[in-house]
Amino acid sequence: MSDPSGSRAPKTSEPNPFTRLLSPRFDGNNSDHGTFSSDDDTRPTTPQILGATSSEVRMGGGILLKRKTTTARMAQEAGVKRPWLMYASYYIPSIGWMREYDRSCLLGDVVAGVTMASFYIPMALSLSANLAHLPPIHGLYSFAIQPLVYALLGSCPTMAVGPEAAGSLLLGTAIRTLNQHHAPAFDDGDEAENNARLAGVITGMTGAFAFIAGIVRLGFLDSVLSRPLLRGFISAVGFVIFVDQSIPELGLTDAAKAAGVLHSSSLTKAVWILRNLGDTHTLTFAVAAVSFGIIMVGRHLKKVFEKRAPYIAFLPDRFLVVVISAILTYNLSWDTKGLQVLGNVEAPSGSLFSFKFPFQLSHLTNLQETMSTAFLISVLGFFESVVAAKSLGTTLDANISSNRELIALGTANMLGGCFQSLPAFGGYGRSKVNKATGGRTPISSVVLSVCTIICTIFLLPYFYYLPRCVLCAMISVVAVSLLEEAPEDIAFFYHIRAYADLATMLLVFLTTVIWSLETGIAIGVGISLIQVIRHSTRARIQILGRVPGTLNTFKAAEEVPAEELEDVEGCLIVKLTEGLTFANTGELKNRLRRLERYGDARAHPSLPRIRGRVVGTRTVVF
Repeated sequence: MSDPSGSRAPKTSEPNPFTRLLSPRFDGNNSDHGTFSSDDDTRPTTPQILGATSSEVRMGGGILLKRKTTTARMAQEAGVKRPWLMYASYYIPSIGWMREYDRSCLLGDVVAGVTMASFYIPMALSLSANLAHLPPIHGLYSFAIQPLVYALLGSCPTMAVGPEAAGSLLLGTAIRTLNQHHAPAFDDGDEAENNARLAGVITGMTGAFAFIAGIVRLGFLDSVLSRPLLRGFISAVGFVIFVDQSIPELGLTDAAKAAGVLHSSSLTKAVWILRNLGDTHTLTFAVAAVSFGIIMVGRHLKKVFEKRAPYIAFLPDRFLVVVISAILTYNLSWDTKGLQVLGNVEAPSGSLFSFKFPFQLSHLTNLQETMSTAFLISVLGFFESVVAAKSLGTTLDANISSNRELIALGTANMLGGCFQSLPAFGGYGRSKVNKATGGRTPISSVVLSVCTIICTIFLLPYFYYLPRCVLCAMISVVAVSLLEEAPEDIAFFYHIRAYADLATMLLVFLTTVIWSLETGIAIGVGISLIQVIRHSTRARIQILGRVPGTLNTFKAAEEVPAEELEDVEGCLIVKLTEGLTFANTGELKNRLRRLERYGDARAHPSLPRIRGRVVGTRTVVF
């Protein structure tokens, strides 16, 4: 460019281009940027002014430059008329699918929503009553609120959100532990209401953790925890659930309370059950065993015939078991013969869907005590949800973002905490049912929420005669499903000789079963973090040798025999295959010394010097 006088400013007047950029004489029109531009630069002095698809760079209060971003340019080329709506549809997906909804999908979405409601409304009652130790209605809240919020904000159209066994078990364990070791968390209610408010606090904290992680873009953490850790913990959760549900299924609840084993470890409970099998209540065990068998047979038939007879996916086996068992209990008066029934299903506060904000200053002590549990539930729910979303997204050509999933699930659980619901996340099995029964858009989740709300308002009295052992049998089926995937993973790890992974899986499993859920997941997360840190602190370096007969062809000394390379005496040629950070520079010196002495970083340091015995290293080339 030229100055106003027509002569070029001397290049030596200010040799540092960065100093010149900060100089008052710099007006933004001088394009001589040192190394990055030539003297005969012919770029236009006046930048192109763009429309709404450009981004502005301001200096000194005025617009210095308007440049088009890559996304904005591509959007303009694609004919996008309203880029702001494009961005809004990405971050709030409901804006997009509501505008472009295909009415031909409506029937399938409605059928899928109703089918999921018939499957999982009884399951919600079971999770709340048997695992979370809450009034059953709080399980219904989880299917009434969280799926509706996720339908508006979630990025996976067929994801079905709801409470999970692992999260409900952690929630119930935390509530039981707080009640056992501390005074009542709240002073203005009975035990059931206090437990419900604790559940709201934990669910709200779970959502807050997920929401904050999504805001700060921590979605990449779904690849930090190893598969052996997750498989070991999930298998242990399945074992813990199966043992816990065996006590009410055998009719031994009162005896277990008297013996004081309800708060013991799963191993202690299993030993106690074996010693007290003779006290089993026959009617309770028979009803539970028949219910368990029917549901298991239904699962097996669906797996066998799902390809030849896809309509079998609509078979509401759980719903039928619940209805038939309630009718039999009422007509045969099983409740007067020692069979425990669900009883009145009502809200502890006396009103349905009562709003109680969980993040209050009066709840500060409870927030501190339940933070670890909320964090664990959030981590487990996030991993399962992301795995399910990515698996479903590959078949739907959906743009799945881990960060958007965290924000959607976090928002759903924070709102669910305000209504004291159970923590809810996406489940792969539940989402497969949604897709198999015709669900194609988030409308199926909306229908699920609407059905649950209708059931909560109008149908609660009909659950009175529902046997509790039937709900326990449904949970036991879930426990079996958590355990049945372990043999395949064990065989895989053994086949690839991943013995360290097998050891990690076994350690997490035994720790969870013998001690507690919190201890098991803490040890597993600790092992995974140690592995990640250990990997990041190892500097990836190679020593190079020249191939004989060539001038500038080099190979890594560790990849070929030493006699196939020329060793330049007194010179060490090192290749850094990745960037150096504060984490991996500490080991660099030791590894360089080992390469210098032996030519192989895998050599044991007790060996005598092999390379450069006479001259030593005088030059290092990186």
